[in-house]
Amino acid sequence: MAYDEHLAGRLREVVEGEPGLTEKKMFGGLAFLIDGHLAVSASSQGGLLLRTDPAQTEALLEEPHAEPFVMRGSEMSGWLRIDPDGLGSEEDLERWVEVGVSYARSLPPK
Repeated sequence: MAYDEHLAGRLREVVEGEPGLTEKKMFGGLAFLIDGHLAVSASSQGGLLLRTDPAQTEALLEEPHAEPFVMRGSEMSGWLRIDPDGLGSEEDLERWVEVGVSYARSLPPK
């Protein structure tokens, strides 16, 4: 399945103007990186893939529509999938994007 191009466009509008922003096709989706670190991505599995502080993963999983990101059968701490149903409003999308961008900004540039 290809990533949702409409969602990618919405993401692009939210992150536009962020210093250090690049776009890159990754994991079958379209990722938005800050200083070389993936912040958010329009996932090839639908919805959003985002990176977050591993210490916040469990608390964020309690949010509606948030799921663990699973790679090769293992849940990846510090990574979340957000179901498309949780991205209907611009406010919801912006809130999740802020989680990913904030964490990417906290890391040293690559």
